[in-house]
Formats: sequence, C-alpha cells, structure tokens
Amino acid sequence: MKSRITIGRVITYIALIILAVSIIVPVGWVFLASIKENNEFYGNPWTLPKGFHFQNFSEAFSQARMGSYFFNSVMVTVIALALLLILALPAAYVLSRYKFRGNKLLNLAFMAGLFINVSYIVVPIFLMLVDGNKFLKQIFGGNVSFFLNNIFIMGLIYASTALPFTIYLLSSYFKTLPKDFEEAAYVDGAGYFKTMTAIILPMAKPSIITVILFNFLAFWNEYIIAVTIMTEDTAKTLPVGLMNLMAAQNAKAEYGKLYAGLVIVMLPTLILYMIVQKQLIQGMTAGGIKG
Repeated sequence: MKSRITIGRVITYIALIILAVSIIVPVGWVFLASIKENNEFYGNPWTLPKGFHFQNFSEAFSQARMGSYFFNSVMVTVIALALLLILALPAAYVLSRYKFRGNKLLNLAFMAGLFINVSYIVVPIFLMLVDGNKFLKQIFGGNVSFFLNNIFIMGLIYASTALPFTIYLLSSYFKTLPKDFEEAAYVDGAGYFKTMTAIILPMAKPSIITVILFNFLAFWNEYIIAVTIMTEDTAKTLPVGLMNLMAAQNAKAEYGKLYAGLVIVMLPTLILYMIVQKQLIQGMTAGGIKG
C-alpha cells in the first residue's frame, strides 16, 4: 500500500513539474525575446540575448501606439469592474440571503446566462448599438456615434456579459456565511444596506478578490467585442492593437517590438496574480465549505 502511494505521489509530482515547465518556458522565452535585437532571431531561437535591448518597449509604446491601447484597456477594465461590482454585489447578496417571490426564477435566469457565449451575441449587440446611434441622429441630427467607439459603453457591455458568472460565484460564497452576524447587526439597529457593506462584504473579501481577478483577465484579454464596436484606431484596446502590431511587425520582420507588445499585455495580469494569489486560493476553496 505504501509503495502504491509513493508511486502515485511521484507520478503526480512529475506531471506537475511537466505542467509547470510547459507554462514557465514559453512565458520566459517571450520575456527574453522582447529584449533581443532583430538579427538575434535568425540564429538559434533558444540562445540568451546578447544585451538588453529595451528600445523595443519604447518603440512599441510610441511607434506602434501600444501606450494609447494600454490606456484604453485600463480605462475599459476599470469601468467594467466598477459597474460589475456595483450591480453584482447587492444582487448576489439579496438572491443568496433572502427568500421572496420570484427568487428561484431570477436565480434560474442567471444560471442560464452562464451558458451564453459572448461570441454568439456580439452581432446583435453591434446592431443594437448601430440602431441606438440612428435614433440619436434622428433626435439631435448630425453624425452621432455615441454608442460605438465609446469606452464607457464597452465597459457597460463587459459588465453585463459577466453578470451571470459573477452573481453565481458570489451567491455560492454568500450562502456559506453564517447568519448570526446579520442577526446581531439587526438587533443593533443596522439596516439591510449597512449590514451588507459593514458585515457581509468584509467577510466575503476572498470571493470578491477572486471575482475581480477572473473578470480582470476576461476584460483585459477580450478581443471579439472590442474589435467589433471599437472601429476607430484611437479607441482600440490592447488585444486589438496587439493583433495589428503582429500583422505589421511580421511584414517588417521586427520581432523584438512584437514580443515587447506581448509582454506589455501579459505583465499587468502576472503582477495582479502575484499580489492576490493567496486571496484567490481562499476564494476558490472556501465556497465549498459550509459555515
């Protein structure tokens, strides 16, 4: 029995090491490639860079407009996360802690939303925005384009499409919290909103951080919606800008700038994960523990 357990552990460790190497090596290779000069790509691709050619990053920011795309991505992500938390936190709290007429129907509707892929509804969303611009044009005249190439509107769309998953995850966590704290707050005279903000949300911090990280990754790397409703170059986000950069740099054979652009896209997500990894693990595991 002990030998079987030992063999199982060895196999598990080997599988984890292989998985870690398969992730670390490509990421490390991209970081090293981002500081190489172009002539270094025509030899052995696994050789270390001869120097630190950080000019690739400055050229990617200025010439390839990655700085402008980076700012647009930051703004869209911040707006989407803010709107999402404002809408999802109270909704998840009410749906998970209170019983009322229509509660099961609402929960069922949000559960159904988990199975809707955004790629399937991006065209109807685009047509709705176009019709909205036509309606505004009829009222105000001129060439109105409020709903397209608007960072706030795209943030609102991101938040709306992420609501089912976010409410489902938060509700699952809220259900595990004991009601003793809420009852004590009611005895002390606290209302529903005060109880939620002062008692429940601080206790649900790991789950909220998990939601923020997952949705940050989704918003930051989203491409389909961004390329559909952001038609002007000044309004494009990093994923769209990176695809344009890849097409341009492949034609010019300037691979250093290309990999510098990849690092610009990856770095914020890596930094955020390193900051909140402990809270992320707590949020993912605590939801299965009943209080």
